[in-house]
Amino acid sequence: MTAGRQIPYVIAEIGSVHDGSFGNACRLLEVAADCGADAVKFQTHIAEAETLLDAPSPSYFSAEPRAEYFRRTGFSVDQWGRLAELAKRRKVDFLSSPFSLEAVDLLERVGVSAYKIPSGEVSNLPLMEYIARTRKPVLLSSGMSNWHELDAAVAALRSSCALTLLQCTSVYPCPPEQVGLNVMLKMRERYDVPVGFSDHTLGFAAAIAAVALGATVVEKHFTFSKLMYGSDAKHSMEPDQFRLLCDELKFTGRMMAAPIEKDDLSSVLEMKRIFEKSIVAAANIAEGTVIQQHHFAFKKPGDGIPAARYREFIGRRLVRSLPRDHKFGEEDFA
Repeated sequence: MTAGRQIPYVIAEIGSVHDGSFGNACRLLEVAADCGADAVKFQTHIAEAETLLDAPSPSYFSAEPRAEYFRRTGFSVDQWGRLAELAKRRKVDFLSSPFSLEAVDLLERVGVSAYKIPSGEVSNLPLMEYIARTRKPVLLSSGMSNWHELDAAVAALRSSCALTLLQCTSVYPCPPEQVGLNVMLKMRERYDVPVGFSDHTLGFAAAIAAVALGATVVEKHFTFSKLMYGSDAKHSMEPDQFRLLCDELKFTGRMMAAPIEKDDLSSVLEMKRIFEKSIVAAANIAEGTVIQQHHFAFKKPGDGIPAARYREFIGRRLVRSLPRDHKFGEEDFA
């Protein structure tokens, strides 16, 4: 991943929502870049290397056999290389999730910037170890793993790779009760590595909350339209929403990166003068009057004696007569 990126680092998860259309994949990449993504992330499937022909499909996708779907939506090495080049031209990082050792080899040939390990591969230690040998940055998603499995995956990766752990709940769409941002915080404490959030909710709140809690990376599914074919499109963000999400996440990141000193009021001195109150005479007051609280009123602007100091002047004697609304000064008192 490119050094010096503003936090949070926002990934547009394109996955396979292109449905095998190379033209759609290119255009999705371009639109994601225009929306403000820092990276685009695809999925690299090689059917023969990752699945048996009779492997079941997930409940949310039964339109065609998975092996056939992977074959149909896959790209050639040349096409993957052209996507990587397009990403470079559009100044976004090119990431992909490999689902086999062969997919890692392919991505190494085309120059992937970093690897995203999806939740279903966390227990695939041979894949972890193979990716670790590339020494490229790794984003490890945690959605289908328990702590024991995650411990083993982290151990396989952390000594060789710049590792970021992503809290993820593998439910589509994810309800608020299952987002689990507490797990993200626990991962940061347990492993002492940067953490992020792979967001499967349909809205903005979870991602923004994650950044407010310290997420350095946010991944969100991206599509042209929720009506596109495939399992991911209906749970993805369309461009207008994704652009807004990027803006809000960057705003949140800037906010969290800039703690303020409460006693430094240099930026609000003029506002204080305009909005705060000074001590003024409530009515005409004769010379020699011993001041009581009823002699005071408190009015804008705040460039006289501050209202907060009124007790200091009760019981003091006026050295001259004053008209109503006179703004008191130290020189008015004996």
